[in-house]
Amino acid sequence: MNELPVGRRVAHWRVRRNMTQQQFADRLGKSKSWVDKVERGVRRLERVSSLREVAEALRIDLEMLLADRPAPADRAAAGVARGVEGVRAALARYHVPAPARPPDVAQVRARLGHAEQSYRHARYPELLALLPGLLDAAREARAAHPGRAADGLLVSGYGLVALVLVKVGHGELAWLAADRGLAVATAAADPWLAAAATVPLCQALRASGRLRSAVEAAVVAAHRVGPCRSGAAPADGAAVRGTLLLQAALAAAGRGDERAADELLGRAGEAARSAEPGDPAEFGGGGFGRAAVEAARVVAGSALGQVTAATVRHESLVADDGWRWLPPEHRAAYLLDVARLYASAGDGLRAGRAVLDAERTARGEVYDRPAARDLVAVLARSAAAPAALTRLAATLGVT
Repeated sequence: MNELPVGRRVAHWRVRRNMTQQQFADRLGKSKSWVDKVERGVRRLERVSSLREVAEALRIDLEMLLADRPAPADRAAAGVARGVEGVRAALARYHVPAPARPPDVAQVRARLGHAEQSYRHARYPELLALLPGLLDAAREARAAHPGRAADGLLVSGYGLVALVLVKVGHGELAWLAADRGLAVATAAADPWLAAAATVPLCQALRASGRLRSAVEAAVVAAHRVGPCRSGAAPADGAAVRGTLLLQAALAAAGRGDERAADELLGRAGEAARSAEPGDPAEFGGGGFGRAAVEAARVVAGSALGQVTAATVRHESLVADDGWRWLPPEHRAAYLLDVARLYASAGDGLRAGRAVLDAERTARGEVYDRPAARDLVAVLARSAAAPAALTRLAATLGVT
């Protein structure tokens, strides 16, 4: 039964209740043709209200029509919990013994690149399993080959740990990891390295509700790498500075400071426009660009209560070519924010569709994030929610 389409399940339970299609149609106030089309899958039951009527007529729980398979929520949560404990243990290893054969910096960089790809595709349980070993390898490489290259690897490693921990709901531990990365960058006396380390720190501060601190940290770091202040900028300099400004803007919007949020978003837009034509940053391929700025404008507008304007911006953004250049994780996380925007406007149907789009874009953003599962649980209770969202809720075990 768990593998059958909804229409086939309706037919199964109708037969078990010893009803003909005509008798079932009469009970629902529908035609026999309507029932036949539903059971054959020609007509889909899109609304939860319709599914509830069918379930009541069949005298079964709604979940009997919806659950795709046994809920994996407990298994997924257990896997994430094991991964978090592994990361916690790695962060608690203050003295990593020197290995007999120090790791090659290039090899560690390749491992880090693989881990970053996993993050961009929201493969959080897999990433949590990789990170403890990667963090130890980056520390060992830095001890054996001191210099900016190894410093950068360790800063990136701590930053990636912080970003993943934010995703899985461990903001305080994420703050610790990000702070470790910033300490390494500060000791290296490299403002660009410190700026890169400040991005995940701001994410962790925002996740922990420390919005004022997030604004201050991001603005200071962006100022230090501003025009004519930082010397030669790295290839991704505009993206780093622009991302810091976006972090500051989102934190300011979260505090209700509309003026600061608008000013910071404007500066981030200037950074996006400064990218060279054809640069991945211009199109958002690296996570920053015009599309990233527009997405941040939508999220900030939602936080500030500008529901109508934010909705219009969202519809314009997803119709633009730049949208597809954002990494899957970024798009999916943004769509969950849009779902909250629609929910605040009382539009349960569009909110549900945004969640389903997020799940199709990057499954882990919905399955492995506690905040996303909570959102699904709330939206699935709406009578206007798409039937597929209620099925997703049943699959996640949050009905």
